[in-house]
Amino acid sequence: MRYDLAIIGGGPAGYTAAERAAKGGLKTLLIEKNALGGVCLNEGCIPTKTLLYSAKVLHHIQTASKYAVSGMAEGLDLGKVIARKGKIIRKLTAGIRSRLTEAGVEMVTAEATVTGRQADGTIHITAGEVQYEAAHLLLCTGSETFIPPIPGVEQTDYWTNREALQNKEIPASLVVIGGGVIGMEFASFFNSIGTEVHVVEMMPEILNGIDPELAATLRAHYEKEGVKFYLGHKVTAVRNGAVTIEFEGETKDIEGERILMSVGRRPVLSGFEQLGLELAGRGVKTNEKMQTSIPNVYAAGDITGFSLLAHTAVREAEVAVDQILGITDETMSYRAVPGVVYTNPEVAGVGETEESLRKAGRAYTVRRLPMAFSGRFVAENEQGNGECKLLLDEENRLVGAHLIGNPAGELIVTAAMAIENGMTDKQIERVIFPHPTVGEILKETLAGG
Repeated sequence: MRYDLAIIGGGPAGYTAAERAAKGGLKTLLIEKNALGGVCLNEGCIPTKTLLYSAKVLHHIQTASKYAVSGMAEGLDLGKVIARKGKIIRKLTAGIRSRLTEAGVEMVTAEATVTGRQADGTIHITAGEVQYEAAHLLLCTGSETFIPPIPGVEQTDYWTNREALQNKEIPASLVVIGGGVIGMEFASFFNSIGTEVHVVEMMPEILNGIDPELAATLRAHYEKEGVKFYLGHKVTAVRNGAVTIEFEGETKDIEGERILMSVGRRPVLSGFEQLGLELAGRGVKTNEKMQTSIPNVYAAGDITGFSLLAHTAVREAEVAVDQILGITDETMSYRAVPGVVYTNPEVAGVGETEESLRKAGRAYTVRRLPMAFSGRFVAENEQGNGECKLLLDEENRLVGAHLIGNPAGELIVTAAMAIENGMTDKQIERVIFPHPTVGEILKETLAGG
């Protein structure tokens, strides 16, 4: 029962690492206590996007007359949407399991505990009632929803993303505590299907970390759609059916049939306390090779507390496995980690923001254009607005890109590649972009923004 590599956690980091390691010739063990795919596939990224797409289809039908199409929709059958979500999860989970099996990964469904480490570095792990040994260990334990200690929370029947994704009845009203990415995506979905939505956010603007101008634009859009925002408000108490908020010394109650807790996530740091790993901030400290304070123990994904994004986890896992395989020239770069908010319209950003550049004392220039400079955007978004905002350094290298408007989540990949490779405005302009595409807005903004 000895392995070259044992991986704890079967989310995006874990299953990516397991397949890569096994294909690289390592005898690999993957231990997952719940379901393959982790939170992302089962309770987060994929199921959320499934619901949001159904809402987008509904919106297309409801606004079909703008495009000279006759059509009508009575509404959305949430029970059937949830059933479709389950079918998609099962299909994708089966695909992951098939790939891992084909690669030769041994999979164990059990809760894992690291029980010790020998002088030669061998890691001892217990999963279920079975003992395992591994020359290397990769921790991919992920993250969990953070529930703040709000008075009344323990007596309140609130939702997290898990319950919201299992619900089959459309609530008349919903109070979302937290205006971050997850909170805004659920606010978008429930607003689209007819729920009265309230969003409470302690910060002065929603989507902390996203370009503030674009965040304000998105908020204004949803205000027009009927979402009520309470910015700079503190939640002082919750109870079934109501949330008490405070602003400038005054308190009031917001009534809601349902309450969604969405104030953030935190790394899962249990199961390996025996190792005594060094921590940094809210997660496990790693170097650019994803090694922890113990050289043959690696960490990837949300456990590092750095990004908490599935695509970051995947790249971290690739770097960690390559190091174990002896491919030592690979290092982890966080220069161009894209972030996407899958609302309607989408918001996406990558690289530096104006705020981060100012804090670093770096000179920069801004180039921006409305998305309406793209012919295809105008054709497909009747009366829609949007913006492309690009940040360049003193050498005119692209260092940040921020977009609002569909399909921002797809366009941001091009910008990420340019930032990661240090491309200048002229180098990007030399690339031939297909016409007509919304992606042309990147080239147009650099040329004339």
